[in-house]
Amino acid sequence: METTTATVGGLILALFGGALLFWCAAEVRLRHRVRRRGVPTVATVVAESDPHGGLDSAPLLSYSASVQAGHAGPAAVRAGTAAAATAAPGRIGELVLTRPRGRTPLRRPAGLSPGASVRIAYDPRRPGLAVLAAEEGPRAVVADLLWAALGLVCLSAGGLLLVAASSA
Repeated sequence: METTTATVGGLILALFGGALLFWCAAEVRLRHRVRRRGVPTVATVVAESDPHGGLDSAPLLSYSASVQAGHAGPAAVRAGTAAAATAAPGRIGELVLTRPRGRTPLRRPAGLSPGASVRIAYDPRRPGLAVLAAEEGPRAVVADLLWAALGLVCLSAGGLLLVAASSA
């Protein structure tokens, strides 16, 4: 392999592997933070009108979120708010439609079929940010480890190509 090709290939692999490891760490940290500090609730899996949406491994979830009155508005609308109703003084209850973070399997599990109830946790500051409860996604750890292993392999292969190119 030519030195230029090895250098470019090594840089691309190293950058891809590093970005993948960074993304994995950020996603795991985000899901852990939302599960620990978020608001637990029960969401319903919504049947999708788009036929291709049903193929997504992350189901479309609907749940009622309570948000401070100051936090409702454009951010809540961008998060997928479908309707709003007053729940208590100074609080707004809104119906949120979103997909949970951290779903990576190729096929949607049978337990996440339309109409099923699942336990989730959501960030009260950003109601559109939701994660499945730890017991709802037992294979999340395996998927996280596989993505991290792919990032590590790409990073090490890129490093080896850069070392080989610099020594040649």
